[in-house]
Amino acid sequence: MRLVQVTIPAGKLEAIEAALEDVDVEYILTDETSGREYTAVAYIPLPTNAVEPVLEKLREAGIDEQAYTVVVEANTVISRRFEELTDRYAEEKSEERIAREELTSKAADLAPATWSYAILTVVSAVIATAGLLLDSPAVIVGSMVIAPLIGPAMAASVGTVVDDQGLFRRGIGLQIAGLGLAVLSAAAFAFVVKNLFLVPPGLDVTEIPAVRERLLPDFLSLVVALGAGVAGVVSLSTGVSTALVGVMIAVALIPPAATVGIGIAWGLPAVSLGSGILTLVNVLSINLAALAVLWYLGYRPTHWFREDDARSSTLKRVLALVAAIAVLSVFLGGVTYDTYTRATVDGQIDEAVREVVEETPGSTVHSISTERTGGLFFQQPERVIVTVGVPPGESPPALGERLDSRLDASLDRDVTTELRYVATEVAAG
Repeated sequence: MRLVQVTIPAGKLEAIEAALEDVDVEYILTDETSGREYTAVAYIPLPTNAVEPVLEKLREAGIDEQAYTVVVEANTVISRRFEELTDRYAEEKSEERIAREELTSKAADLAPATWSYAILTVVSAVIATAGLLLDSPAVIVGSMVIAPLIGPAMAASVGTVVDDQGLFRRGIGLQIAGLGLAVLSAAAFAFVVKNLFLVPPGLDVTEIPAVRERLLPDFLSLVVALGAGVAGVVSLSTGVSTALVGVMIAVALIPPAATVGIGIAWGLPAVSLGSGILTLVNVLSINLAALAVLWYLGYRPTHWFREDDARSSTLKRVLALVAAIAVLSVFLGGVTYDTYTRATVDGQIDEAVREVVEETPGSTVHSISTERTGGLFFQQPERVIVTVGVPPGESPPALGERLDSRLDASLDRDVTTELRYVATEVAAG
């Protein structure tokens, strides 16, 4: 529920009253006695989704931005007529969304002051970097809570659909500056950590699970980012708190950006490349989803003659985002294919080993380990270590040659096979 307060300029009182009667809403008029150019103030209690159409009527009647229009949240309205009004607008307009003016104001408020935005971004990136190096999900999640990244993304998208170029430019500028600042602060912190030996010397950051999962993004990364963008716009447009949704958007941006910084500090271009592409895909996808949902919800510029410009700008930016995501998705597709290929090869190795071992009574497969060629992408199996369990006191079966031949044939390449034996008790049948 909202309470709309409108100052009525001199000479507009009759037109405003007629407009309010036309939309059949309850209102109260009080005289304005300050001696300024206003003659009255109208107080109009409205359901949330009725605010925008009523403001449109008032604008047509002569209320412009020179007058004061204040929209405040009303916790409770006790009136039978208000209940009837709520039911009527629920039938006429199913979307429970806030008015365009309120949306723009909220988006502007979400784009924080530059100083506080910079401090929170740096702190968030540093904490995320520490969490990644410690492989601590709790610390990584903590870094996301304070990341102020939802505001710039929402500001840029809202500025586009309502044709507010100032809001759009501020949103884009904060996003670029924020991600750049996150990468630089993460790189600086990681460099200090490495050179002060706050982590073990010779640490291979690519073997840290929290880091590694951000080096090889696949198409599922798009789902996370698109979902974050949709959730951000829905929470903003319905007046719901955006705090938790902001954490989801930070999930898609802060840890990958921190991983880019770690790659820079460790001098590993492949680490920075993979996580950098993930960061770009996520930020582009969040903006794309936000634009699409805002336009679908029906948000348009204040004046109808600017709607064509807004439609053109939105379409151009959507197409640009789609094109950029499509180009970056080539990398995602390669990683997805690599993941599928690796899983297929692991299945072939597992099947071949078990077939050979099962041909020898009393022997069981204890474990299978595969070592691959160097690099992060498109690795090939180079060495397979098989541990076979045999009953205590029995001589190990001669499986080496058969196992090596079966693996070479299954994988269609020469791999080194290492066989190990451990004594295992055979359960009584």
